[in-house]
Amino acid sequence: YKVAFEVATSAEEPHQLNVGLNTIARFINMHAQEGVPLEKIRSAIVVHGPAGWDLLDDESYRAQSGVPNPNAELLRELMAFGTRVILCGQTAAARGIPIGGLLKGVEVSLSAITAFVVLQDEGYYVNPW
Repeated sequence: YKVAFEVATSAEEPHQLNVGLNTIARFINMHAQEGVPLEKIRSAIVVHGPAGWDLLDDESYRAQSGVPNPNAELLRELMAFGTRVILCGQTAAARGIPIGGLLKGVEVSLSAITAFVVLQDEGYYVNPW
């Protein structure tokens, strides 16, 4: 299973977990619980729009929102599992998201569209919802 997910919206409040990111964890966990070997589960998250801010480290997120990043631990766990987290470079540029303030391991693509094209070429299926 190689699945690419799109996350474009953020939580309503800066102290809340982004449920779109939690969906990827649920995808991994439910397949593992059904006996799919972990090495057969691969995921990628392409992040754009307001959700781009959710990829900041605690220091940068706090500077932007006043609270530590509630998504940081989940993102670290996902990346430790092997999930690719990819930020749309156009989103970063348009919204002023500091590339140097991203969580360690977050990739930056030219655009979200480009990221999906590359992921599909690598055998990922794009989740339709």
